[in-house]
Amino acid sequence: MMWIIIGLIISYFIGSIPTAYIFGRVLKGIDIRKFGSGNVGATNALRVLGKGPGVLVLLIDIVKGLIVTVFVADFIIGRPGFTLTAEATRLLLGFVCVCGHNWTVFLRLKGGKGVATTLGVLLGLALKLTGFSIVMLLVVMTWFVMFFALRIVSLASVVSGISLPVYTFCFRQSPPLFYASIFIAILVILRHKSNIQRILHGKESRLSFKKSPK
Repeated sequence: MMWIIIGLIISYFIGSIPTAYIFGRVLKGIDIRKFGSGNVGATNALRVLGKGPGVLVLLIDIVKGLIVTVFVADFIIGRPGFTLTAEATRLLLGFVCVCGHNWTVFLRLKGGKGVATTLGVLLGLALKLTGFSIVMLLVVMTWFVMFFALRIVSLASVVSGISLPVYTFCFRQSPPLFYASIFIAILVILRHKSNIQRILHGKESRLSFKKSPK
């Protein structure tokens, strides 16, 4: 029990690192929550801070999920008295990491939408769980197809999130993975509720690669 608690705490704080907020403060001296969509995530960082910082924010947020699912999980799995399965451990720590990103303690529990960090978790699972790589690749492909077709990041994120349990079921992943994938899909939908409303009304903005004025 002690080790899983330690793992959960570490995972939450790693997920809670507000990358976009830090980059906004360091690079432009601004609170990114007051610009663009107001979201503390890679898409808004791309809009407000530019391509380079936006891509770095994206990569760091992905790495957060990867570190937790692979290295933090490896650190506690097999410890004396630790009885949780490796798969369940990775799923649990990965989920807590995403929650840390979405509800970061450093910004009064207001964070991003968790898509990049979720991708990092999926990548970690693909590296550690046999047969999950195809699911992760199909989810990523679904995102890119939707994005390049419509240039709406939120729509691509929601559709790829919904596709996760579908692919998990089709490729006969374990029950814990399937149920976890459903939960992740629901979380993605809930975090994009306002985006979905704008999409339905034709008001959701498409991603522009033009650098915002200072």
